[in-house]
Amino acid sequence: MSPPPRRHYELKQRARRQEETRQRIVDATVQLHREVGPARTTVAEVARRAGVGRVTVYNHFPDEPSLLGACSAQFVAASPPPDPGPWTQVQDPRARLREALAATYAYFRANEQMIANVTRDAATMPALAELVAAGAAADYQEAMRDILLAGRGLRGARRRRVRAAIGLALSFNAWQSLTREGCSDGEAVELMAGAVDAA
Repeated sequence: MSPPPRRHYELKQRARRQEETRQRIVDATVQLHREVGPARTTVAEVARRAGVGRVTVYNHFPDEPSLLGACSAQFVAASPPPDPGPWTQVQDPRARLREALAATYAYFRANEQMIANVTRDAATMPALAELVAAGAAADYQEAMRDILLAGRGLRGARRRRVRAAIGLALSFNAWQSLTREGCSDGEAVELMAGAVDAA
């Protein structure tokens, strides 16, 4: 027997309110991670910004990994990394690398504060470090290296060195270090592409 229409409506309304509350909590967490970083984000401040009590935050996210995971998923959905698909169509490996680096560095530029905070705090938060290591970002980096190695005809130690240099060129820390020293994104592309060629 199906529930009465009124009861069914109330259940739907309650579920909608629960989802809205959950979303406010995630939105507040993403904002705080961008502003101060995950390590400095407190449940009390998340609750205050979301307009709920601390118990409500814990009801939706009973532990740190669940809240970190929801925050990460929302950030990636709103700010996905560059699509490497078009780069596979570029035949020249050097041109492919420069195109990939330009897109990657533009992504870093647009999301610098969040990436910097997460990178910094992963060193002191095991749950965050585990999320970063096990997340889609690690698979994405591996796929990028494979795409950017293709067509270079390398073997053995030279292949290993070039793969490592590509990994360095794709890293946020390398980009941030170069741009903090005054390099433009375009100059950083050329410097790192040159390092890969030299490897």
